[in-house]
Amino acid sequence: MGETDARPPVWIGHVTMGTCRLAESYEFMQQLGLRAIERGDAVGILELRGGTHLVLLPSDGPAAGPAPFDLMVEDVNATHARLSESGLAPSAIRKTDFHDSFTVRDPSGLDVTINSSHVSDLPV
Repeated sequence: MGETDARPPVWIGHVTMGTCRLAESYEFMQQLGLRAIERGDAVGILELRGGTHLVLLPSDGPAAGPAPFDLMVEDVNATHARLSESGLAPSAIRKTDFHDSFTVRDPSGLDVTINSSHVSDLPV
């Protein structure tokens, strides 16, 4: 018998976000650490850990408020420092019971929250 895969059997396949600045948002997401997969005039696709894809779609105008998803990273302090050095102007890191987190504004106007990881000790 082969090794049993201890990871959960499902994961999120796709998350979508509208943007009025598709090319700029696509580049911004790469600066955050997402992997470029495809970009055309009407769609941008980027890949995250675990195989989840962020699908960027054109929207009518500037947005405001939180992005429709948040991100988790292994080292929130190092990520904050890297994005600060890149000129992306992340907010201050906030500490809560579950996460340390900060936000950074996408070119379309949405605030993307970046959280410290709190995955279990089991394979994911």
